[in-house]
Amino acid sequence: MLQLTFLGTSAGVPTKQRNVTALAVECLNPYGSGKSPQQSKKSRPWLLVDCGEGTQQQLLHTKLSLHQLAAICITHVHGDHCYGLPGLLASAAMSGRCEPLTVIAPQAIATLLEAISQTTELYLPFAVNFMAIEDVLSEQGNTNKVDIRFHDQHQLTVDIHPLSHRVASYGFGITQTINRRTLDTDKLRAENIPASALWGKLQQGQDVITEEGRTLYSDSYVINDPQRTRIVVAGDNDTPGCLTPALVDTDLLVHEATYTHEVLTKIQAKNPDFDPMHSIAKLVGSFAQEAGLENLILTHFSARYQSFDNPDSSAPNMASVRLDAEKVYQGSLWLAADFDQYLVDGSVDLAEDQHPGRVQYLGSALGRSARDQKR
Repeated sequence: MLQLTFLGTSAGVPTKQRNVTALAVECLNPYGSGKSPQQSKKSRPWLLVDCGEGTQQQLLHTKLSLHQLAAICITHVHGDHCYGLPGLLASAAMSGRCEPLTVIAPQAIATLLEAISQTTELYLPFAVNFMAIEDVLSEQGNTNKVDIRFHDQHQLTVDIHPLSHRVASYGFGITQTINRRTLDTDKLRAENIPASALWGKLQQGQDVITEEGRTLYSDSYVINDPQRTRIVVAGDNDTPGCLTPALVDTDLLVHEATYTHEVLTKIQAKNPDFDPMHSIAKLVGSFAQEAGLENLILTHFSARYQSFDNPDSSAPNMASVRLDAEKVYQGSLWLAADFDQYLVDGSVDLAEDQHPGRVQYLGSALGRSARDQKR
């Protein structure tokens, strides 16, 4: 299961209601301990996708800790997606973080961090394992993937997909795999191996020796059931079709929708050479519909759109964006707001009619009353 917390949903500049782009992705493992993921905070490593200015301030309003941050993924070098990174790393250092941190980003981000370190004497007591996207994509073979291993039952794979924007921009496919271990108790009893502490060790993946000196191999008595959840998070992108290969077996797409069709048409009527370099809601919705995608979250909205949803208002607002996408998209659609939280569970059996689906809106991390944005 992956839990998403939107830390910034505005395009280009912050507004009074929205900060610039950042998204936290928590990796929940309900099989990792006797406690539920809601109870065990240390079992919830998380990723940060983009880090616009002010992201660390946004984090203060959540329960996310920089000590559990496993990786930072930067989609491209524009400031509204990366200007908050140096400050966030500095705060992680001041909070006492010592564990290494993986950063997956364009090579220019490494240059930025090096320049800031030299000019401001920034010291980080933890290693930054920087992985330049250009290097990852240029290597031979199927190497657009970066593996992040939490332990033998829980791992994450981040795959990288080039997009279309004024500068090199990328989308990240994030796939969580949890191996659910089920002990074959019938086999144990059939072999006259009584219930004991050995059973627990076998289920944990340990080989054991009985009092009679018999070696029991965990693989022989444990059934591994892989549970996979996958989301795709896009950076700025004027051609959603770039993500077609990434959407195989994807539970959710998070994509920018900076404009509506109406606004873009008006802009281009005045300036025919205007290149939006971003997507409109209708374009993303049409792509998601054609791809058969069941869940779509739109974000990265132009500051011209107010945060309320009222189709009768004369002011541009979220209703304009929502209706633009709903004209062409029939799946489950949400418009993200700062601090909105969503739970994505790829293991859900959609044949169970009573289940709300693989994506659930949880409400706001600020603790306000939940706003049901599902359409």
